[in-house]
Amino acid sequence: MTDKPLLASGIAAPAFTLPGDGGSSVSLSHFAGRKLVLYFYPKDDTSGCTKEAIDFNALRADFEAAGTTILGVSPDSAASHDKFKKKHALDFPLAADESKAMLEAYGVWVEKSMYGRKYMGVERTTFLIDARGVVARVWNKVKVPGHAAEVLGAAKAL
Repeated sequence: MTDKPLLASGIAAPAFTLPGDGGSSVSLSHFAGRKLVLYFYPKDDTSGCTKEAIDFNALRADFEAAGTTILGVSPDSAASHDKFKKKHALDFPLAADESKAMLEAYGVWVEKSMYGRKYMGVERTTFLIDARGVVARVWNKVKVPGHAAEVLGAAKAL
């Protein structure tokens, strides 16, 4: 279990550089001067993660109009992200944290339990980071229905 607690509002977002889809590299510094929706999800192409990605993608133009970029992060490989993006026509970047260092820095790599079995995994969490790189809002233990629209509302208000 990670010993790092979930980041809170008002804290500077930890810097990161990760492999992205399409052979790119993604860093927090790439988003300086823009708001960033940083959402962590457990696994490419699973039902909840697919629904969440499609919901964010459907609102991408509205996020852009609000000066906000979307970035999804999971422990899957960049190659897995490429397939996931292509299959679901996703038009925003995905980053791969196979080492789980960023997941731990943000406090989303946690001990989970299913059917009495304990294991480590990603707690579905979204951070809204302001244009200065400070965490403005956190949604933890996210339930997918309506989540992307709620995040959009917060981005517009920020």
